[in-house]
Amino acid sequence: MSRVPLISDKEADLAYAAAQKVVETHRRIAEHVKLGMTLAQVDQFVGKTLTDLGCKSCFYGYRVPRTPAFPSQACLSLNECVVHGTAGYTAKPLAPGDLLSIDIGVSYKGWIGDAAWTYAIGERTELSQKLMQSGMDSIHAGIERLQPGNQLIEYAKVVQQIVEKDFGFHLTKGLGGHGYGKKLHGPPFISNSPPSYPGEWPDARVVCEPGMLFAVEPMIAVGTGNTKSKPKEWPVFTADGSLSVHYEHDVLVTESGPRILTEGLESLPEIIG
Repeated sequence: MSRVPLISDKEADLAYAAAQKVVETHRRIAEHVKLGMTLAQVDQFVGKTLTDLGCKSCFYGYRVPRTPAFPSQACLSLNECVVHGTAGYTAKPLAPGDLLSIDIGVSYKGWIGDAAWTYAIGERTELSQKLMQSGMDSIHAGIERLQPGNQLIEYAKVVQQIVEKDFGFHLTKGLGGHGYGKKLHGPPFISNSPPSYPGEWPDARVVCEPGMLFAVEPMIAVGTGNTKSKPKEWPVFTADGSLSVHYEHDVLVTESGPRILTEGLESLPEIIG
C-alpha cells in the first residue's frame, strides 16, 4: 500500500486557498462561456483568469512518459471526450446540448488545487441531465465515506452503486482520483469502483487518516466503461462515442470527517452559455 503524507492545520489553510482559486476560476468560466466559442477561446480565458488570480496552471507543460507536454491551461473535454481534452483537439464551436467538462489545476503559493465540473451548453436532454446528476450524486456520496478509519474501498463501493446500479451508467475503467498536495499527483490512487480481482487496486485498503488530501473524480459514460486514445496524444474518449461527464473535488480528511476544499462548485449553474 502507498504511504500517504499527512498535512498540518496550517498547510490545510494553504491547500484550501489553492482549491478556492480553482472554484473562482470555474465561477468566472461559467459566466464567460457562450455558444459558438471554441475550446481554444475558453482555454485562453482560463489562462487570463489564472493570471488575474495570482496563480498558474499546473497542467500546462505537464509531462508523463511517452506523451508530449500538455499544451493547454485546462483540460477541456467535450461530449465523448472523457478527460484530458486539449484546447486544440477540436475546432468545433460549442453547440446547444454539448456537455463540456472543464478540469482546472492551479499552483498557488506552493500548493495545488485541482477540480473538474461538467456543464451543459445552452440546453440539455433528459439523458444529459441524468448523466450529470449521476456524477454529482456519486461524488458527494463517495466523499461522505472518506471518514477517519474507513478504507478507500468504501468510497468506491458507493460511487459504483450510484453510477452503475442506481443510474445504469458506466464508470470509465482505469481512471480515478489521487493524492495531491505540493505536487499534482501522489499516492494513493483512488479508483471509482472496487477491485474485481486481487491486486487490481493495491490502494483499496488504505485507511483514511486526518491530514490526508485527496482529489476524487468519478468519470462516467453512457454506453461503456471502455475508453480509447491515440498514441502520444492526451485526450481520452469513450470507446463507443457515447456522452461522458467528469466531476472532481479536493477533499481533506479531518478528525470530524471529510472537508471539501473546493466547496462552492455545487452552486454553479449546470447549464451555461
